[in-house]
Amino acid sequence: MRLGLAAVLVAGLGPVLAGCSGSSDAPRVHPGRTLAAAKRHLDDTGGVRVSLSTPTLPTGVDGLLRADGVGTHAPAFRGSITVATKGITADADVVAVGGRVWAKLPFTVRFVEIDPADYGAPDPATLLRPRHGLSSLLTAARQVRAGEQVRQGRQVLRSFTGTVPGSAVADVLPSASTSGRFRATFTVDDRDRLARAVLRGPFYPRAADVTYTIGFDHYGTSATITAP
Repeated sequence: MRLGLAAVLVAGLGPVLAGCSGSSDAPRVHPGRTLAAAKRHLDDTGGVRVSLSTPTLPTGVDGLLRADGVGTHAPAFRGSITVATKGITADADVVAVGGRVWAKLPFTVRFVEIDPADYGAPDPATLLRPRHGLSSLLTAARQVRAGEQVRQGRQVLRSFTGTVPGSAVADVLPSASTSGRFRATFTVDDRDRLARAVLRGPFYPRAADVTYTIGFDHYGTSATITAP
């Protein structure tokens, strides 16, 4: 009787024990699908706060050190930038809309129209273009692998690593080498929204590799941005 009862219990519990073993209950992460979903969220949002920064630029390089502001799909951008040019660092408030860029340069009281290429920077309004904007880097990434998951408050953030072709990066930041390869880490929240991207590679010709960190928050921000 005892042997018969034991056999029945083992047979009945077998599927349960099999289901509890390992990590089969954990959701499976598909890196390509997750990054594609993150691109859709960035492309669909009405507005988002974007911050881009690098701790330093190679000696002698004119380029973008920081940018922070709100971007929309108008396309438009309002915020501030810091550029290194001709050996000095300059901060400026910036408005970009309709393919034109205005800046309130140091020691001026009015916005004046500028060509951001003169400062080694892109038109900031183009950063949120669905094609050739920051979101396009998510689906241009190759050899993507899922990395660590970390809890930040109530959110679970997931990281993904890969490489992005220089041709895709140059569409966003024109100074980047079109033939280079850029190491990328994308951090996505538990709603499949891109929270941060870190890119390292040849952003400037004849210079050492540079690392840019790009943050995204306040998805759904409503902003009416007009020319100054």
